[in-house]
Amino acid sequence: MSDPDGSRDDRSRDRPAADGDGGSRFASLFGFLASRVPFGGEADGNDTDGTPSSDSSSRPAEDSDPFTRRVNPLITDRPWTIVLVFLLVTGVFMVGAMAGGGGQEAGTDQFTEDSDAQDAFDEMQDNFEQSDHSSGGTSAQLFVTDQNDGNVLSKPNLLRMLEFQDRVETEDGLRVTSTTSPASLVATQLDPEATTAEQQYREIDRASPRQLEAAIADADETAGIPVSTDFTRQSASADVAQIAVTYDTPPASDTSDNAHLQFRTQEIADEIDGFDTGDNVVIWGDALLDEEVVQLLGDTSIVVFPAAMILILFFLLVAYRDPIDLGLGLMALVMTLIWTFGFMGIAGIPFSDSLITVFPLLLAVGIDFGIHIINRYREERAEGKSIGDSMGITTGQLTTALLIVTLTTVFSFMANLVSDITQDFGIVAAAGIIFTFLIFSVFLPAGKVGLDRLREGTRFPEFGTSPLGQENSVMGNVLPVGVHIARTIPVIFLVVILVVGASAAAYGTGVDTEFDQEAFFPDEDRIEQYESLPGPLQPSEYTFMAVLDHLEEDFDQSLDGTVTIYVEDNDLRSDGALREIDRTLQNPPDAFATDGREADADTILGVIDSQAATDPEFAATRDRYDSNGDEIPDRNVDAVYDALFDSSAGDEAAGRLTTDRSATRIDVRIDVDAEQDEAVAAGRATADEMALDATATGQLVIFEAVIEQTLESSVNSLIVAFLLTMIFLVLSYWTLEGRAIYGVLNLVPVLLAVALLAGSMRYFDVPLTPINAPILSVSIGLGVDYTVHFMHRFVDEYENGNGVHESLLVTVRGTGGALTGSMLTTVTGLGVLYVALIPLIMEFGLLLALGVFYAWLTSIVVLPSVIVVWDQYERGALSIDGLRDDLTDAISSNR
Repeated sequence: MSDPDGSRDDRSRDRPAADGDGGSRFASLFGFLASRVPFGGEADGNDTDGTPSSDSSSRPAEDSDPFTRRVNPLITDRPWTIVLVFLLVTGVFMVGAMAGGGGQEAGTDQFTEDSDAQDAFDEMQDNFEQSDHSSGGTSAQLFVTDQNDGNVLSKPNLLRMLEFQDRVETEDGLRVTSTTSPASLVATQLDPEATTAEQQYREIDRASPRQLEAAIADADETAGIPVSTDFTRQSASADVAQIAVTYDTPPASDTSDNAHLQFRTQEIADEIDGFDTGDNVVIWGDALLDEEVVQLLGDTSIVVFPAAMILILFFLLVAYRDPIDLGLGLMALVMTLIWTFGFMGIAGIPFSDSLITVFPLLLAVGIDFGIHIINRYREERAEGKSIGDSMGITTGQLTTALLIVTLTTVFSFMANLVSDITQDFGIVAAAGIIFTFLIFSVFLPAGKVGLDRLREGTRFPEFGTSPLGQENSVMGNVLPVGVHIARTIPVIFLVVILVVGASAAAYGTGVDTEFDQEAFFPDEDRIEQYESLPGPLQPSEYTFMAVLDHLEEDFDQSLDGTVTIYVEDNDLRSDGALREIDRTLQNPPDAFATDGREADADTILGVIDSQAATDPEFAATRDRYDSNGDEIPDRNVDAVYDALFDSSAGDEAAGRLTTDRSATRIDVRIDVDAEQDEAVAAGRATADEMALDATATGQLVIFEAVIEQTLESSVNSLIVAFLLTMIFLVLSYWTLEGRAIYGVLNLVPVLLAVALLAGSMRYFDVPLTPINAPILSVSIGLGVDYTVHFMHRFVDEYENGNGVHESLLVTVRGTGGALTGSMLTTVTGLGVLYVALIPLIMEFGLLLALGVFYAWLTSIVVLPSVIVVWDQYERGALSIDGLRDDLTDAISSNR
């Protein structure tokens, strides 16, 4: 290293010296590079007039490695050939992108489809489908209010419900198998023989007000009518009613098919006088939810992506200050996106919410690579070197750094393969970063050489060609702050920073985890902001927001309001099975909604009780096999099941109990104030306590399983990414410079950046979700991107004979300027994701901006002190006396 005065220490000459450029040693690690290129050398480069440069002609061919020998001559001698080849490959990938073989995914299904909890849920669904082929495969609910804010249970409103039910049940092609509403339940009380909507309409129409009030009270007592919580039997009125529609759809039907049925149902509702889906009627269904989430993704893209591109364009213009360089950089970014989209189409990977985050990351890395190439090239041009020589030196020095960054970033991305949830993210991101390296390390330099030679000798003006961060600039005066700290109090500063990092990491361990349907819903405040935009940019109408309000405010329910206990046990045919189900629901946990001292649940017992209340013959069968008069059959329950399946409630019973009596489902409603993890824990505990073989499942349980898997995968990915990155960096610098410690020094600011990001997640109340789960492991790749550029430039300057502080100063003004331009462009351009409609994407935008900023800050400010402290340690100059002197000097300078 160096003495305090900046001179080189003798021990630095004792270690194996680097014989030329570091790129070949690194490459030889992978078997395709063999030797190193001297600093400032260029393979077969050309002068501005196209003649061979003196530097390249004087260097023996055997001194250049195979990679440099092949690529650099192509970049400098045949740039347009490279450009043409890359454009042709771009065309191939564009075909793959347009083919879109992977399709599109949105919502929660993309994360749950391969989970164990989802598999158990699917098995339950299949069992009940097999036992009742007539049951519908999908359903929808309508929330109805009175247009005049009156009573939704008034006779006119009840008649409208039944008119709607009659229309949808008789509509050709709509495939409706059943409908249920407060009106149909009330009509059944008036006449149990009225089984069709048309017959029930007549019963309601001819009933007197007194008869209607009595029928409403009876319907609520026997079956419970689906109305808002403001309903009382005495008032016989409510603000909101719910209509359920069930469709007979095949298991293979997709979301678009189901959504078509639900949209047609919405159209029929609009045709009913007094029903208006834009005013007092809201339709809800899973298929509609999926469609609207995809639409939400589109509405976000229309606003966010143009805003991001405008900001990126602005800061790239500031960084490049030249229209030709700007156009070339933008073309490289667009090519990167096309190649990645094309890869997804060819590989059959669907585009989903989780992959949205890949493309900002690729833009961030691409912006960084491009600015570094152009800025380094300008540094050499500013010293009077020819086009060919300048680009040869640039690629000779930066290709190694770019390759290290690329491979370490690939490791951080591929670490996500340890989790099923983030596998697609890992694959696409790794492929994308490789494409970014190829485009920016080969295409961009070739395009720059070709365009500069075309421009040279013409009257086309040159705009900003000076490098960022030069000594007499504002940036050049601000950036060395880390170097000044490293010169005065490096140890004290580093200790303070490490304490801050450890505290941030400890604080960040308390970050929340979250995953549910509502995570994909838009932020209501953000929707209001979007509505002020010009017409084409305004958001669509999202019915799930109105549905969520109805559920929470009018029905005292959450969106996913139940936990399912799936019982698969042949003992369901035993005499004590129904009594065991009843016992399970008594004195429920606080997380469950209650009806008295019993959990509010839908069970086969409920179907039995409901049918007994309206069917005297079945009631007699139930009572015959009830030994103690508690209305729970406990003798020969098979006979009770037979009678139930043969009754008018057969279809409803088949939704609760398989026809072979081997499985049943219990849907327990949860308290609206209960947290998801509390409800799931209560469901699992209830299932475990049953004497029958039971499993807790349903959407809430599936989502909680995703949360648990997300937390586990994020930790595993972080550990794997760190270990792979550490091993790779240590081996790389050991091979490149004969000093593995350089790789370790790189990791200090990276770990600090990760710790600060974890702490920021908790501070800004950003929960860990499947969308942002990769951010911690990815932040290692982002951090390495900055530290490797800094460290590699420092080593180049240091190996050329400069002292530590002088090398740091040159590095922070040269490479630091490019890092700053890259950071500003990325943070502002991609941080615009924070204005997205979807909270998950908003949060990722914030985390991405913070991650890049922390990577830049730790590289510019912290890494110089890390290097100086190691230098002092290596020279044996690190002591208590030295610390005291540093502190005294710092106090004196402040005075």
